[in-house]
Amino acid sequence: MSRKIGLDAVNLRPVPRVAHTEYSAPFPALIKAVTGEYTGSQEDVRRFYDAWDYDLIWNINDGPVPWAKRGRVTDMGHAEYAEGGMDKRESKPCPFESDEEVLEFDAIKEYGRPDFNELVDFYEGFYQKNQAFFKNQVFTGGYYKSVVSGAIETFGWDMLLLAAADLERFAGVLRSFGELTLHHVKAWAETSIEVFIQHDDMVWSGGPFVRPEFYRAVIFPMYKKFWEVLHKAGKKVLFCSDGSFDMFMEDIASAGADGFIFEPRNDFDTIVRKFGRTHCLVGSKVDCRTMTFENWEKVKEEMDATWELVPECAGLIWAVGNHIPSNVPVEIGLKYIDYLKANWGS
Repeated sequence: MSRKIGLDAVNLRPVPRVAHTEYSAPFPALIKAVTGEYTGSQEDVRRFYDAWDYDLIWNINDGPVPWAKRGRVTDMGHAEYAEGGMDKRESKPCPFESDEEVLEFDAIKEYGRPDFNELVDFYEGFYQKNQAFFKNQVFTGGYYKSVVSGAIETFGWDMLLLAAADLERFAGVLRSFGELTLHHVKAWAETSIEVFIQHDDMVWSGGPFVRPEFYRAVIFPMYKKFWEVLHKAGKKVLFCSDGSFDMFMEDIASAGADGFIFEPRNDFDTIVRKFGRTHCLVGSKVDCRTMTFENWEKVKEEMDATWELVPECAGLIWAVGNHIPSNVPVEIGLKYIDYLKANWGS
């Protein structure tokens, strides 16, 4: 593990081996298999990150007070993901009863802007504490509920899609989330972070949920505004989204993203060909579904296919592109990391 390797990869500088991260905190059975024990503490996680040679830790923080304590949000529930299903949560009724309510919504009026200086102090304290604890990795800053993700948090998908039928008014609603995002981005820009993750799940697994022209006219100009602030402060920006957004990567690059964090649903070969020399790429061809439901040889095939493209990348941070969930067999996880390390530097 090396914080320097993580920073060098983000900055497209030469590295002695491929940089590495994974997104989820490891699950207990895998931690125990790797480190020899599991106590449920953050120390377990740190020891695992070091053992698996993480160079960067995916992190975001949306501030000290959740939106649910400041206004209306929609709880769509949560599917079982963590070991033992401890994170499963049933959905609750949406607080918005019509698309008209959504189209009249203003995120600033609903949630307010946290005091700026207090927000800077909160983010700086959070960063300093965690960077000191995870001293061997780059600990990123970042914001999760950016624009579309913010709207999903507030309205849920059903009401959001109903409102999106009126794109002109819907654009105004999204811009209010953009203004709130910008407030947080400006606060993060005042901190000591070196790398910022802008998360926004603005597409589905199959791609855009509204016309591509809407993204280019409304959403991406907001990204550009965010990243001008961060770049002026000397921060690197990694854009992260679930789903398929490779059709928009040129637009996002033009808006100022220094790198992309993406799932295997995106065409890795094309991404490397277009952006491998100019942008930090965080991902690989390895799919968690292959790790979960296929045999080791299939996983190895995806790893080998990724290794073939490594020489074309100036700043690759290797990761399973959609997490390593708790239903991945421990044996597969151990073979994965052993094979990854065996190929480093090749």
